[in-house]
Amino acid sequence: MIRLHFADGWTVGPKLGAFETPEPGQEPQPVRLPHDAVRDLPRSADSPQGVHAGYYPGGVFEYAKTFDVPGQWRDKTVQLEFEGVYRDAVVLLNGEFVAHRPNGYTGFTVDADAYLRFGEVNRITVEARSHKDSRWYSGAGIYRPVHLVVADPVHIPLGGVRVTTPDIDAGQAVVAVATTVRNATRHTRQTRVHWSVISPDGVEVASGTAPVTVLPGEPATGRVRLSVAAPALWSPETPALYTLRTTLTTGEEVLDSDTTVFGIRSLQVDPQHGLRINGHTVKLRGACVHHDNGALGAATIGAAEDRRIQLLKAAGFNAIRSAHNPASRAMLEACNRHGVLVMDELTDVWTESKTGFDYSLAFPEWWQADAAALVAKDVNHPSVIMYSIGNEILEVGTPIGAAWGRRLAEEIRRLDNTRFVTNGVNGIIANLDRMADAQAELSAKDPNTMMAEMGEQMALMNASDLVSRSIEESASVLDIVGFNYGDSRYEQDAAAYPNRVIVGSETFPARIDALWALVERFPHVIGDFTWTGWDYLGESGIGRVDDTDVDGYTATGTAGPYPYLLAECGDIDITGHRRTVSYWREIVFGLRAEPFIAVHRPQRHGRPTARTPWSWDDSVASWSWDAAPGAPVTVDVFAAADEVELLLDGSSLGVAAVGEHKGFLARFETEYRRGELTAVARRGGREVGRHTLRTADGPVRLAARAEADRMGTDADALAFVAVTLEDAAGVVPCDRDVVVTVTVAGPALLAGLGTGRARTEESFAGPSVTTYDGRALALVRPTGPGPITVSVSAEGFAEASVSLSAS
Repeated sequence: MIRLHFADGWTVGPKLGAFETPEPGQEPQPVRLPHDAVRDLPRSADSPQGVHAGYYPGGVFEYAKTFDVPGQWRDKTVQLEFEGVYRDAVVLLNGEFVAHRPNGYTGFTVDADAYLRFGEVNRITVEARSHKDSRWYSGAGIYRPVHLVVADPVHIPLGGVRVTTPDIDAGQAVVAVATTVRNATRHTRQTRVHWSVISPDGVEVASGTAPVTVLPGEPATGRVRLSVAAPALWSPETPALYTLRTTLTTGEEVLDSDTTVFGIRSLQVDPQHGLRINGHTVKLRGACVHHDNGALGAATIGAAEDRRIQLLKAAGFNAIRSAHNPASRAMLEACNRHGVLVMDELTDVWTESKTGFDYSLAFPEWWQADAAALVAKDVNHPSVIMYSIGNEILEVGTPIGAAWGRRLAEEIRRLDNTRFVTNGVNGIIANLDRMADAQAELSAKDPNTMMAEMGEQMALMNASDLVSRSIEESASVLDIVGFNYGDSRYEQDAAAYPNRVIVGSETFPARIDALWALVERFPHVIGDFTWTGWDYLGESGIGRVDDTDVDGYTATGTAGPYPYLLAECGDIDITGHRRTVSYWREIVFGLRAEPFIAVHRPQRHGRPTARTPWSWDDSVASWSWDAAPGAPVTVDVFAAADEVELLLDGSSLGVAAVGEHKGFLARFETEYRRGELTAVARRGGREVGRHTLRTADGPVRLAARAEADRMGTDADALAFVAVTLEDAAGVVPCDRDVVVTVTVAGPALLAGLGTGRARTEESFAGPSVTTYDGRALALVRPTGPGPITVSVSAEGFAEASVSLSAS
């Protein structure tokens, strides 16, 4: 089988009707896939998609590409494999309809043979649509990879190799392999399948073979059980990966081959031990993540997915939830490599809509195909431990909704009985029409008070008898019950439903101190997934902190007014920079011994603010401010300690107890003065760690640093160039932001340029952006091999540059 990246030579433009002519500026533009057709469109406060989509417009887009089809392919089978097209994809070959797929997140394959013109130039077009169909920024277009697949008529189909490890002990593991063989000829074929297992260190450790007779049009399955001695087990701590090489032959001729990466690991779950991997209890330190890649928009580029997973793991997370759609293959592969567990989610809606044109319109017809695509994508990935059949589904509180849940759960189990089934249940969402009194009481308050009390009200309502009764059947069809903002149920369900295993599938970020204590206390609660681990586009401003004393301020509830773009609720911002909440969480998890200093912006000291339940304090790890000496400032120190002493240039500013204001936090009210600020944490009178911030000293310069100086040239390659304003020691001041301009010389282009600033009208397309707290990130995509130079300039600063190489 030949499987080629089908990324180059495409154009994209508006999809015009048969009687429409393009207006100036609508001409198709050349692009390299994956690509987001929405990211560079103008945002507007009047966008009909509104705050959900970050005030971006929707649209109808057409991708087109011509490609040669050799005459010898007439005797082959040719397919096009799409990993994701958002949304309502329509594929045409040489002007003829080939396929339609309404789901924007599931992969699909197109059989092209009947439509190709062999020995000629062929033309493919792909239409994509996006309009008021999502509660977050979805982007649009061919945003995930595409492959051209050419195979012998007798071949192993895509996804035709399945690996499980049903029996594992200290001495050996059984690797069970099922390989499908397809025969597209008119004659019965006798074939042989060969299997070889390669260990993580590159040594063959098991092999087998079996004859497989394949009748025309009737797939056949070859099976083998291979024994691997002294297996290296896959786990978050030791993500050991094996490789299965599968070869299909007839006589001496090789018809096809396939390579499958897998891990050997066991899964168990019960209320007494919780989740066990390889016999050991694991608590999930989880992050909900959306699919967008920040400055890239929705484009799924492998290097960006890998970087996200690495940074989430480094910040203390050991699990992700793909909210609220199936994760990309690249993300799952990164989770396999780096030891991150996955709850892969099917959908945000079933049959009842949440937005005007969402997937509920197609779900009743397409749900089985979507479930099959999800499992086919996930089945060989050891990182995937749970399938989530939905998120805050409106109908789970009704008998018919429970029947839908059962239907979905049983279908998933039929397709894959080696993993667990969950659902992100929000008892309030499931009972909106039955909680009118509570909602009316909350809505009657002013918006700021309503937002401040929302979390408490949600906890009370989720613990109600109404919720218990209404969701009981929907919960009973699950292996693990996911509760969104339902931690008030953890203790009561242990008594009321003693066989129930729970995961906090979505939780408020500022409550992890209390939530993690519950996870550690109750064995039937297997983990917590915060909203969110990584910031994202759309649901704009849901985690913002507003100054309420500014002229024209109007309370808008959870919706951030234009020009808010980012949600501003991630532990890590869209550039990969850790916000202060991330370090607090790391300490709560017990993964960081040293304290961490977070300084509230002096400019906001004493001013009235409004926040949402997803907000965190507007604090930064900096002691470099454009503030007058003696200006009042609030300093938080996160610590797993009894007390913290704060020092400025060695002189004590006082001692504060940890936990008086919030768990794992000591708060100081002090004055800003330049120098060296040090926090010393003590437990039982003994120092357990310290953290220091220093004021930037002397001239500030512009700096550019690449995270790696070499990259590949394929469609998954990217370079990440951090841009900072810093002094000679690398200290970054937070309030000297400037406009920086990035240029790229050599075989590459600027794929994206952005910052962590949530409220902005600047485009991710570049070439200029205003730094945020002294930082920006440039993403550089290669177009071929060779040396590349990335230069950064700003008025009043010497240019900074970095050299890269693509090969």
